[in-house]
Amino acid sequence: MKANQTKARELKTKSAEDLHKELISLTKAQFGLRMQVATQQMTNTSELRKVRRDIARVKTVLTEKGAQK
Repeated sequence: MKANQTKARELKTKSAEDLHKELISLTKAQFGLRMQVATQQMTNTSELRKVRRDIARVKTVLTEKGAQK
């Protein structure tokens, strides 16, 4: 759990542009993982959950930054 909190803190220090780049990267990773699940090539399905939560974390920080302005 502490690793997630650290990641959220790290995200808050990044600029909005960097967060958008990371969001795009995570979305592409999620698509690739979903394709692996669909073709039954994925053995570690927890990766998909981790990526989905990282996407949510990035979106939350982006929303917080937007509300501050």
